[in-house]
Amino acid sequence: MDPQQILQFPHAAAPAAGVSVEIVPGLRWLRMPLPFALDHINLWLLEDGPGWTIVDCGIATDLTRGLWEQIFAAPPGGEPPGARSRAFQATRVLVTHYHPDHAGLAHWLCERFGVTLWMSQAEYLTAHAIRENIAGYAPENLLAMYRGNGLGGETLKQMSMRGNHYRVVVPEFPHSYRRIMDGDEVCIGGRGWRVVMGYGHAPEHAALYCSELGVLISGDMVLPKISPNISVRSPDPDGNPLKQFLDSLKRYAGLPNDTLVLPSHGPPFRGLRERVEQLEEHHLQRFEALHEACERPLSAFEAMPTLFQRELDTHQLFFAMGEAMAHLHYLFYQGSLRRQTGADGVMRYLQDGAFRKGVDEK
Repeated sequence: MDPQQILQFPHAAAPAAGVSVEIVPGLRWLRMPLPFALDHINLWLLEDGPGWTIVDCGIATDLTRGLWEQIFAAPPGGEPPGARSRAFQATRVLVTHYHPDHAGLAHWLCERFGVTLWMSQAEYLTAHAIRENIAGYAPENLLAMYRGNGLGGETLKQMSMRGNHYRVVVPEFPHSYRRIMDGDEVCIGGRGWRVVMGYGHAPEHAALYCSELGVLISGDMVLPKISPNISVRSPDPDGNPLKQFLDSLKRYAGLPNDTLVLPSHGPPFRGLRERVEQLEEHHLQRFEALHEACERPLSAFEAMPTLFQRELDTHQLFFAMGEAMAHLHYLFYQGSLRRQTGADGVMRYLQDGAFRKGVDEK
């Protein structure tokens, strides 16, 4: 059976660009385009007293700004016939994590409405660290890590020409914020939204759960049709982000299974536990395939064809390298692979026992 047939999609028709639609009372869905193969992001408006809490912002392009202007010009929810239109007002901007499709226009929106950015500390500081090339966040550190994991030649050169692309798509970022933490109850429109942190996709990703509505704004942590990118990042080159991600999934699986999940990509859906099981099985299959491929020593670059059976452009390869490293690190810390650096300075991985489903940190 197609895994998608297990899930329920009560709102499969996405809103047109520049338009919002009501999902449940007081919560509206809008969609912004992205200039990538993953061509859209879902954003959310939560009615909040005299205005709206904006959850995630879209990438910083003129097109996205123009579509926001359409939203502002026709306030969500409409007005009774003959009533005077009420101007759109934001009460806060809440960003799930630092990635540019989520955080790109945070500064623009906060400045426009004179409101505060709400965000976890790790995500807020990471955004600034990347923008300012601080410590291990500079592009040259990432490229050095990729070079040490087998990437070279023309592809590495093309990546180096990107420079700090984050600053292009996140041209400004707020200089202050309101910190949110795991377990916080954020009151929005008289309803409590519990912050549920997740790890692995980003340092401290904030999802929001409202038990009264039975809704989870999952961000990128639980998506209906794809697995989010899980990558090793240069400030933490020996990290194990896939273990963090899989551990986080168990927290979401503990929510009621009839929860309406509002993801950042793809349609809203029900079947949270089934989707978590699908994601776990997806990564299990990749672990098994990668372990088998490591009968001979493989670098992360050499391992990529095992994980990605399609041609990748430079943008996709940027993420695929980090993801290949994440899978290899998981198997290394589990004890299924060993690794060593060759005379060429490249780290390679080789089988070191049978594959096991459990994780034992070394």
